[in-house]
Amino acid sequence: MTLVRFKPAANNNYARWTTPAFRNIQSKPVVNILSTTNGFRIELATPGYAKEDFRIEVENDLLKIAVEKENSVAEKGVRYQRQEFVPGSFERVFRLPENIDAGAVEARYANGILVLELVKKLENKPEVRTITVG
Repeated sequence: MTLVRFKPAANNNYARWTTPAFRNIQSKPVVNILSTTNGFRIELATPGYAKEDFRIEVENDLLKIAVEKENSVAEKGVRYQRQEFVPGSFERVFRLPENIDAGAVEARYANGILVLELVKKLENKPEVRTITVG
């Protein structure tokens, strides 16, 4: 087996795709939204972060999930030939349905997945009472 070194032609876009400016474009993590019996579950694939990095806010009917993190090399003196996974800053915003209790949003982070549990509001059902005649 022979190892062949790739040498890009002058007229292709290889250099543009591998420049540091292109790699540092902010990307948004992919998300799954599941419907549950009690509400919704939002799962974000966010490997490379710590739970302290996340800022989660509910303002009016918007759920904002953000991370502000500098793209930096972890070790001094390390020279990468190619570096494609660098956790950076991002922000995702979701509009909450009217039936979600904004005060009951819970979050947990494990194995690179941020999970938010959104609970439906309790419906105001009229109370039915049985009154006995004495």
